[in-house]
Amino acid sequence: MFEKLAQVEARLLEVEAALQSPDLYQDPKNAAKLLREQKDLQPVVDAYRAWKRARAGMDEASAILKDNPDVETRELAQMELDECRERQAELEEDIKILLLPKDQNDDKNVIVEIRGGVGGEEAALFAADLYRMYSMYAEAKRFSVEVMNLNDTELGGVKEISFLVEGKGAWARFKFESGTHRVQRVPDTESSGRIHTSAVTVAVLPEAEEVEIDINPADLQIDTYRSGGAGGQHVNKTESAIRITHVPSGVVVECQDERSQHKNKDRAMKILRSKLYEARERELESERAGERRSQVGTGDRSGRIRTYNFPQGRLTDHRINLTLYRLESVMNGDLDEIIDALTAADQAEKLKGEG
Repeated sequence: MFEKLAQVEARLLEVEAALQSPDLYQDPKNAAKLLREQKDLQPVVDAYRAWKRARAGMDEASAILKDNPDVETRELAQMELDECRERQAELEEDIKILLLPKDQNDDKNVIVEIRGGVGGEEAALFAADLYRMYSMYAEAKRFSVEVMNLNDTELGGVKEISFLVEGKGAWARFKFESGTHRVQRVPDTESSGRIHTSAVTVAVLPEAEEVEIDINPADLQIDTYRSGGAGGQHVNKTESAIRITHVPSGVVVECQDERSQHKNKDRAMKILRSKLYEARERELESERAGERRSQVGTGDRSGRIRTYNFPQGRLTDHRINLTLYRLESVMNGDLDEIIDALTAADQAEKLKGEG
């Protein structure tokens, strides 16, 4: 590991020297590439340099303990040695995580799709609750949220909704949300007070740029239709809703939240690119990793990942056996504890794979 760290430090010095060159900014693409590389390398090198300082502190304290007979000086040296040893151990763990292959999508925007599943109207109402939860979390992280497609119900539920979350690091914070979310609660429509179990599926896709996914227009079947929905502001008397079918893959995308057919088409293409990008990434990951999969990182939409039990105020994430008894704050967008735990579990799984 330390041979690799020395190489990383040497590379950072090369990059820093290149960034000082007056000719560099005649090539903006190369300048941008070097700045990105510097940003990626800097945390690793900072941690490595801190480790070297801790190591030097240990050597110095050890030398004092060996040669100095003064009791008070030896006590201080022993304290210094213990502190440096502890700091060095912490830094080694940090460095192992920093050296893990970086998820190239972590800084990207995401497209989130929520669909009501088993449970009818109660599932649709919970899908609306999940959209609210994610919106509040995004707001707390200073991400922006833009609804791309909405199919709602008369009672305020959501049959399905697609929305874009824009902000640096959005994928890193949302990527573990893909899967089936199960809710246990007494619906407002239930007069006998009986607890119902419903399910909602969530899919999270990294937003793909046009340069990353090249789509041949000849492969697309584009249909227009009149927007559906519960009524009110969503009623549309013109055929502005768009359905795009990517014929080679069979992927179908619909967008009907805007009155403008052109805007709906743009949004539908954005979702389509992201779906095709995700499919390609999964295929590449499968080739690279074979059957090995992180328990956290599969993003399997069919798997039940989380249960929200309202009578007990309890949330359980089944992938990492995490249970919290503060469901209300979670539903109000306080997701950091869950997402941090999922991230840590994913890193631990990857470290195991590296070992």
